[in-house]
Amino acid sequence: MITLHDHGVFLVNGVPCADAPISPAEGRQRTMAWSILQAHNTGNDPENLKIRFDAMLSHDITYVGIIQQARASGMKEFPIPYALTNCHNSLCAVGGTINEDDHVFGLSAAKKYGGIYVPANQSVIHSYAREEMAKCGAMILGSDSHTRYGALGTMAVGEGGPELAKQLLKNTWDIKCPQGVLVYLKNIPPRGIGPHDIAIALVKAVFASGFVNNCVLEFVGPGIAGLPIDFRNGIDVMTTETTCLSSIWETDEVTKGFYEAHQRPQDFKELHPGQYAWYDKYIEIDLAKAESMIALPFHPSNAWTIHEFQENAGEILAKVEADAQARYPKAHVKLTDKVHDGGIWADQGVIAGCAGGLFDNIQEAADILRGGSCGSGYFTLDVYPTSVPVSLELMKTGATADLLQSGAVIKPSFCGPCFGAGDVPSNNGLSLRHTTRNFPNREGSKPAEGQFAGVCLMDARSIAATALNGGKITAATDIDYTPVHREYHFDKSVYDKRVYYGFGKADPTVELRMGPNITDWPKMQPLAENLLVELAAVLHDPVTTTDELIPSGETSSYRSNPLRLAEFTLSRREPAYVGRAKAVAELEGARLTGKKPLQVKSILDKVGDGEALMGTTQFGSCVFANKPGDGSAREQAASCQKVLGGFANICYEFATKRYRSNCINWGILPFTIDKDIPFTYEPGDCVFVPGIRKAIENGVEDIPAKVLKADGGVEDILLHVKGLTEDEKQIILDGCLMNFYANRA
Repeated sequence: MITLHDHGVFLVNGVPCADAPISPAEGRQRTMAWSILQAHNTGNDPENLKIRFDAMLSHDITYVGIIQQARASGMKEFPIPYALTNCHNSLCAVGGTINEDDHVFGLSAAKKYGGIYVPANQSVIHSYAREEMAKCGAMILGSDSHTRYGALGTMAVGEGGPELAKQLLKNTWDIKCPQGVLVYLKNIPPRGIGPHDIAIALVKAVFASGFVNNCVLEFVGPGIAGLPIDFRNGIDVMTTETTCLSSIWETDEVTKGFYEAHQRPQDFKELHPGQYAWYDKYIEIDLAKAESMIALPFHPSNAWTIHEFQENAGEILAKVEADAQARYPKAHVKLTDKVHDGGIWADQGVIAGCAGGLFDNIQEAADILRGGSCGSGYFTLDVYPTSVPVSLELMKTGATADLLQSGAVIKPSFCGPCFGAGDVPSNNGLSLRHTTRNFPNREGSKPAEGQFAGVCLMDARSIAATALNGGKITAATDIDYTPVHREYHFDKSVYDKRVYYGFGKADPTVELRMGPNITDWPKMQPLAENLLVELAAVLHDPVTTTDELIPSGETSSYRSNPLRLAEFTLSRREPAYVGRAKAVAELEGARLTGKKPLQVKSILDKVGDGEALMGTTQFGSCVFANKPGDGSAREQAASCQKVLGGFANICYEFATKRYRSNCINWGILPFTIDKDIPFTYEPGDCVFVPGIRKAIENGVEDIPAKVLKADGGVEDILLHVKGLTEDEKQIILDGCLMNFYANRA
């Protein structure tokens, strides 16, 4: 179904070709991505971009921190349309009044600074962006990793909060012009195949090798024409899981129909690559060969066809059990007992969010379940339409009634099932979800307390087929049903009645409404002459996700309180981290008051006059991980480390640009080491980096350092800090982005 070509290719008359009468350099400038990026580049260098976006979005576990950063740096009003959606922290019973305090803050900020406020349960963030903000040829920045609207002709990027704060301060998003990857679609998918089947297969094909890491995926080919717009959006939103930077699709009459249906025909224009457009790599997808897919815990790339899984379920689930038991020794993991009575039995189905809760997905799930039953056993099915307009249309078509009559439960628009704030399964439950991720514990279980659950990703169609069989995992391609296509009608009046449209109407007299859980960021220190860091966590997992760096669901109520949130740092992966980091921070606090802690002196004595070095050496904590930062864009994965006194990450490579950017924006040095050098050091060992401030100032990228081992040994190590922009250097020197702006002011 999917073929990867690890070489450059031209697009000639709409067909991938090896040769063309122009050079690759010239052909590169004929891609859709190049045109859009250069149109938004405010600098003079086409290779080192300084991007200003057309619009931005944040949800209610990120917008408070972003606005706090921007206002502390001098922001007076929102310079571009900025939508504040309330789709993550919507369960206001969690944490007392904390969550609703954030919502009230958001509305007051929209009034004060001129923003757009979307109340809770009206829409999930990416649905609102598609419905109201996407435009062909535009660029949108969001503080959520699944900010992807390429199928609507919009290049969208998910980043950490500080990058949005930069845009609010009329600064730029600075990147090297990314490589482009051609994704060529042909033929049409069989009945029963949905967007998640294609997306999961794509993630499986490219994730482990990093084939498209930090590239832009450009979707073209005759296969696009046969895909409805919801199908395209459903594939596109999952490109985040490939670790690509962004995406863009050719647009056509189907795209035009979307904009007309959403009463914005003026926002459509045709987008196509130019003749002889050149791409660095090439992916071919034959949609006709697609099969129903299932992604097993603990990553969307851990994928199989449902038929492969059915044939080898005992062996596959045994491997998942072993993996889970190694990660979580306190849990009593048991998934192989799902295999019985001639099938594999799930406990739960969920269709939700920006990937699953789309009109076509739910409508076809209703077609499958019409007249059937989910049964009265352990299996349950919950369905979350992605917005109130979608929910309203599903009521009008009768899909909602069909689902309710089958035993499904219809719930309001909410992102909770995607990150563990809703539909948490029972202990050792197996949940099937058409959501974006199935990372460890993202469903809300707490294996450190003995509770474990497994999440598998499946398309809504196969989840409905499974529900029809009472929870017996079933591919939608294996059942007999007739999908009925229905035109979607968007009713904007529901937004006109509830959404606050304040762009261009900033009112500085409005007071921000601050609940007791909304606090300012603590003071951050600039980078000192030398740096000493103690390893507070050493993680040798192949990849460390942002969910492991800072948990998702149970922390959502504290995202507006930096100090309280920091208590959760690495709690699911390395519970001792917080205590170790605090101990280091306490010693650094003493040093800053003029004291000379003996513990610090004794460490520095290994490399010179410890007492003298203390006056010029900053002492902080450090995390080592092989490849950190896969997953969410949430800045708290980095900011919590800094709040606890973290000054560095050491790794072989960063999983995503956005996590590395988050580290830099919080003054955390993004050190890498050579891949062929084993990292054999343990928590408690220290790394001394002499002359670090001068090295960053002068753009030195290879920095000698020494590992001061807890057992007394001293070893040399070479650290790398590659490709910092001038602004990024200064942000690190100043200690964080807020200090950078304060110093400029």
